[in-house]
Amino acid sequence: NSTLYLLDTDIPENNDAWITGQLYGWFGEERIAQEIVLGIGGVKAMRALGIPIDVYHFNEGHAALAAIELIREKMSGGNTFEEAWKATREEVVFTTHTPIKEGNETHPLDRLEYMSAFNGLTRDQMERIGGEPFNMTIAGLRLSRISNAVAQLHADTANKMWKEVAGRSDIIGITNAIHTPTWVDERMTQAYEENGDLWAVHKEIKGELIDFIKERSGISLNADNLLIGFSRRAAPYKRSDLIFSQPEIIEPYLESGKIQIVFSGKAHPLDDNGKKIVSNLVAMMKKYPKSVVFLENYDMTIGAQLTRGSDIWLNNPRRPLEASGTSGMKAAMNGVLNCSILDGWWPEACIDGENGWQIGDGFETTDFEVLDKHDSDALYDTLLNRVLPTYYENREQWVQMMKKSIETTRTEFATKRMLDEYYNRMYIKA
Repeated sequence: NSTLYLLDTDIPENNDAWITGQLYGWFGEERIAQEIVLGIGGVKAMRALGIPIDVYHFNEGHAALAAIELIREKMSGGNTFEEAWKATREEVVFTTHTPIKEGNETHPLDRLEYMSAFNGLTRDQMERIGGEPFNMTIAGLRLSRISNAVAQLHADTANKMWKEVAGRSDIIGITNAIHTPTWVDERMTQAYEENGDLWAVHKEIKGELIDFIKERSGISLNADNLLIGFSRRAAPYKRSDLIFSQPEIIEPYLESGKIQIVFSGKAHPLDDNGKKIVSNLVAMMKKYPKSVVFLENYDMTIGAQLTRGSDIWLNNPRRPLEASGTSGMKAAMNGVLNCSILDGWWPEACIDGENGWQIGDGFETTDFEVLDKHDSDALYDTLLNRVLPTYYENREQWVQMMKKSIETTRTEFATKRMLDEYYNRMYIKA
């Protein structure tokens, strides 16, 4: 049993009660204040609780200042900076997530200094760790003995992205996974294990999703028609609206209801592009009121309903910008067939036409206009020429694919495999 400790600044004796009051949305002093609480405060909390630590695992760069506190402790005990840095690296492992360089957080050294984030180190020492401006990810890579990306393709991307960072740790791939008891419907697991009727169970769960949609949106979808689920953070690279990119192709299917799509997701509070994507999806819902739904206030309940009750799970990011993408794993284990660009986790799982479908053959280019057109064509080709005929004309093959989807993902993408890998490849020293 492990205990979860939460750090909270909203206490009567604290002047800065607001620091832990918001998750996203701050980039300046407020963000640094949060990272001082998390990193420096986190280490101090462990010391106050008397908890001995073998390994500190930093998830993203937000916790990098914890290593600065570890260095400070060692230097106050008589070590030189070099000795303290070297010894601290032996205690720290690091997970990087963001596969876009610009998405990795940086702060001007001047700002870190006047906020007291240097924590006893000199400007030169801080610059050696994280550069100027101070990059939290680069700091994480230089303060750890080993790092990991969150899928095998993401490890390639991350190693290319940070190849010029001198003195960084190696980045290996440990693919994310999901907690099956939380995300996989027990009825589906039971039907799979007992060789029961997967389609009957799926229809029951799909019916519950359709009732849920009606309750939330007032829209009644047709239980017999193909239902596509798509829930993502509304970030431009995830291309939520790619399916609408060539209206002359997709419109007849939406108007007839032969294709139904349920979207959900939130934009970052400061991401205007993300908000535009959401408003575009809402406009599509008004345009195709019988077949397009956008569910507001995305949360775990909506996520669970969609990944259990949809027929298809659609994912079409700009490759290779999806780090991992765990919602597709949830869908796959529920017998919901993935129809996805070969990005994130899907290249490791996809047996095209057997346990789901791939879109676009792994094509990559930095010319987004070319990429979007290529992937839009590929999406329509896969959906209209492979998915629809199987769904409407070959129920036997569809159910066979559901079975294969569950069989090929239920162990490989479950949390136990991931934790075993973290333990054996990261936490235990070679």
